[in-house]
Amino acid sequence: MSEDRNRKLIGRRWVRWDDERAADAYAQGWWVRRTLADSLREAAQQTPRRVALVDADQRLDCGSLHQHAMTLSQALTARMPPGSVVTFMLPNWHEAALIYLATTLAGMVANPVLPSLRDRELRFILEDADSRMIFIPSLFRHHDYISMLNRLTAGMKSPPDVVVVRGNSAGGQTPFESLLADQLGGQLVDQKATTPRHDIDPDAIRMLLYTSGTTGRPKGVLHTHNSIHALICQMRDHWLVEPGDAFLVASPVAHIGGSIYAFECPLLLGTTAVLMDTWDADDAVHLLQTEQCTHMAGATPFLEQMLAAAQRNRTRLPQLKVFACGGASVSPSLIRRAAAHFDRAVVTRVYGSTEVPLTTIGAPDHNQHAADTDGRAGIADIKLVDGEIRVRGPQMLVGYQHPDDDAESFDTEGYFRTGDLARWVDDDYLLVTGRAKDIIIRSGENISPKEIEDILVAHPGVAEIAIVGVPDKQTGERACAVIVPIARPGPDLRSVRGFLEDAGVARFKVPEQVVIWDTLPKNDAGKILKHQIKAALMKAEQ
Repeated sequence: MSEDRNRKLIGRRWVRWDDERAADAYAQGWWVRRTLADSLREAAQQTPRRVALVDADQRLDCGSLHQHAMTLSQALTARMPPGSVVTFMLPNWHEAALIYLATTLAGMVANPVLPSLRDRELRFILEDADSRMIFIPSLFRHHDYISMLNRLTAGMKSPPDVVVVRGNSAGGQTPFESLLADQLGGQLVDQKATTPRHDIDPDAIRMLLYTSGTTGRPKGVLHTHNSIHALICQMRDHWLVEPGDAFLVASPVAHIGGSIYAFECPLLLGTTAVLMDTWDADDAVHLLQTEQCTHMAGATPFLEQMLAAAQRNRTRLPQLKVFACGGASVSPSLIRRAAAHFDRAVVTRVYGSTEVPLTTIGAPDHNQHAADTDGRAGIADIKLVDGEIRVRGPQMLVGYQHPDDDAESFDTEGYFRTGDLARWVDDDYLLVTGRAKDIIIRSGENISPKEIEDILVAHPGVAEIAIVGVPDKQTGERACAVIVPIARPGPDLRSVRGFLEDAGVARFKVPEQVVIWDTLPKNDAGKILKHQIKAALMKAEQ
């Protein structure tokens, strides 16, 4: 099939398209002829007093959520045409949900951005996405966002309108509250006078997310109403989610995971989202108890610290049903320890990406594979080609912001090339073994750092570990283990070698160098930034 035949113009954008697979997604019910706008309206009509969002002392029910989103949608519609990109650079605040829902009602594209980004990254995204409006906090974690946006917009040819949330604007910015009021009379816009668009195509783009860009420039990932709907259905069917359940949302809402738990599940699954704008494990345990949270998903540090906090607070969190752990390397021992401590929670590893969220749904029905593998496929079609994971399914992206990026990312059958390596366990369970680009080649032998990391994380002196390849004149590359120790001075090379030899690891896989650090650099999802580690090691050797 040619590239032209792989694309279809829907709304105002071209998307990757396959008639046969689309028809199957509709037939299976993964894709539907309705959007989140319909679900929001129905929730307001049928359960107006049901709490959908909890943000500190703010509790928004479905009726209020609908009213505020409708009002904001009217303000957006008055300022820009359908299909426009609306960026929000906010912490896990309820205003982010209002903005997300308002863009949906207005037939626009939501573009969540991490509040930890700074001038260079943000300017790239705003220009690349052609964003028409950006919502920012005035101040968060001691960073002045108004000053940052003033710097950026002054140098942009087509700067977006800037809206300030939770703070005073200065200069040309618009206060968030003014968008919720009539520009003439200062009164709230009449809800009955503002109706959602009924011409929203469920196959149109509704969210634009940028990858972390740890190995190159960020890529804009395009998701439709239906690709996200399929993702939510997969969670419903495999994560024991029932109406009345509650998600603790500590992962950033600017990530695909945090966004769906906070914005989509409350309306599509009848759950409540309990937001945390700043992570603190003891606060998380308190919220899990007081809000009776049943679900949580997040990277390894969230689970590790939450388990320690639960033990400190002498609670087994009996209401917790599922903790899905992914986004970074997850040790089998952590999954086992958490599963043993929490009374009834399914604790499982999962695997996915911004492009194909929940490629696997974990192993909720198999304790051993929940710890030792990354789970089985849900509605994803997975194949391994020379060890690389390739995947397609109704929950996958429909392309990148720049179609040129599609060529290297998809094969001729429409499978997304993840760049991750894996093997099958017991035919049905996927075990991710590392990144294709993360392989260390030493004297012609390939070494998977993740394989060795998963073993060494169980070393009694290791708190965290990352293994990277550094240039070596004799072998091409050598493996260096960068260790955050449980206590100083930490394991030395002899201790590491002995531990791996006792575990039966081939000698060529054993690191040739050990370095002790206080912390490992990570992104907001908890993913260890190995390119930064490697750069620091190489600089130290110069």
